[in-house]
Amino acid sequence: MARDVRRNKRELRTLDAPFTVAAPSGARIRDRLRLTSADEKVLREVGGHLGRLQRADLMERVRIGRVPVKENRRAERKRALTQHSSSRWAGAMTRASEDQYQLSLRCLFDERAGLRRAARKVRARLAVPCGQRCGGVRGYADQAERAHKRRRLAILEARMVWVEERIDAGHPAIVVGGRRLAKIRQNLDAAQLTEAQWRQRWDSARMFLTADGESGAPHGNYTITVDPADGSVSIVLPGPLRQLANAPRGRYRLACTVTFNHLRQEWLDRVTAHCAVRYDVVGDPERGRWYLDASWSNPATVLPAPGELASSGARLLGVDLNAEHLAACVVDVHGNPVGEPFTVATDLTGPSATRDGRLRTAITELIAIAREHGCAGLAIENLGFAEARATGRETMGRGQRGKTFRRIVAGIPTARFRERLRGMAYHQGLVVVAVDPAYTSRWGAQHWQQPLQQQSTATITRHHTASVAIGRRALGHGIRRRPGVTAHDRRIVLRRATGQTVSLPRARGTTSPPRTVRTPLRGRQDAFAPK
Repeated sequence: MARDVRRNKRELRTLDAPFTVAAPSGARIRDRLRLTSADEKVLREVGGHLGRLQRADLMERVRIGRVPVKENRRAERKRALTQHSSSRWAGAMTRASEDQYQLSLRCLFDERAGLRRAARKVRARLAVPCGQRCGGVRGYADQAERAHKRRRLAILEARMVWVEERIDAGHPAIVVGGRRLAKIRQNLDAAQLTEAQWRQRWDSARMFLTADGESGAPHGNYTITVDPADGSVSIVLPGPLRQLANAPRGRYRLACTVTFNHLRQEWLDRVTAHCAVRYDVVGDPERGRWYLDASWSNPATVLPAPGELASSGARLLGVDLNAEHLAACVVDVHGNPVGEPFTVATDLTGPSATRDGRLRTAITELIAIAREHGCAGLAIENLGFAEARATGRETMGRGQRGKTFRRIVAGIPTARFRERLRGMAYHQGLVVVAVDPAYTSRWGAQHWQQPLQQQSTATITRHHTASVAIGRRALGHGIRRRPGVTAHDRRIVLRRATGQTVSLPRARGTTSPPRTVRTPLRGRQDAFAPK
């Protein structure tokens, strides 16, 4: 009987070691352009002209297919584009075409992997009779669901064939401006848009106003130049549009200025040293605004490893990401929770810009808590939900309950949270440690909910205990508490939430413990008695 229990017991998967999330490889800042009607007209003409050239170059790059970098004919394509723009504009367009092509190929590979996982899961469940289990795989509930899954498997296989053909030919499907916006054209009433409003959005999304930086060029960029002295912005016009110039050497100077308040000192250091800075002019027709984005690459920074943080005696702020809030708790070097746990609300509803702003606000509050309590960094779970989202209905429940759970998982911004936290924490001098998410909620509630509740006045949830488990795992400690913790006593108002997580050296050899009046002597009682 005991042998059967051991055989049926689910094995624990191997945990990945914690690691420090790499520092951001670059920075990107934005400022608003308050354009006049004349400036806006010129930018639309320039962006539309360059957008048509870039789309033609992208179509040529897709036609070339999957070839080595030396055979993508970039130099030939750049010479053809230079005749209708300039050498620097042509270089930016060919670079953008290559980046878009490679990104689309990676998306095809990811889609193929997801389709294979989903199809493999459906086939495994179809091989089991309805209502039965075989080797840990559960069959479908009834024949109706089984028939529906057969149709779904056929759809997955048909889609997989299409993806395989695209990968073999090296011709990904790319919609400049966005596939979602293109589909809205056929459903203007549902989107509550007129044809003119949709056309304005479509043309703005297909403009090309991107200029790559160049070290040694005036203020880091010759095509789009921002003078740090007065914040004036000037743009080199393409050859066919040089008649619109209002400045020497075929340039157009905007009537507005920019300041770049965020990371301004770093931007000034680069432009005054004539280091490369890339600029993007972005139009937002929904708000009727224009923006100028500046971006540059940072030198590689080596951040301390989790072991180095633990040896230095640093504290960490463990953070558990949930659908509607963030649970956090400060953990000292020994893995003991310090003070009260924290709850940061995250209302991630509404438009994407609103959601992103609320997420940034929550991260700002986390960073403030970490700095207030002297933490060296933050510990988070290395969440992705990639496989779960790919298999979807097969692994995340069925019926209304499974649908609700899948909607919750889809609403958790795992990748966006990690990227935003990495950049914002780096600029505040904090590191981010990612740990394996396995069993943090289960083991945290099992070993930490009761002791945390005894030392806290607020209600402790399993999310708070998960944050403690995450912080302990980031410092190299196990989640389980050591036995023999001092129990609650009438003479002791608060007890320690954990036992000692590190072993203190004890006396060895001839070293004797400190003696007091009540400490009896060891050995013979008559050792020093008079003879």
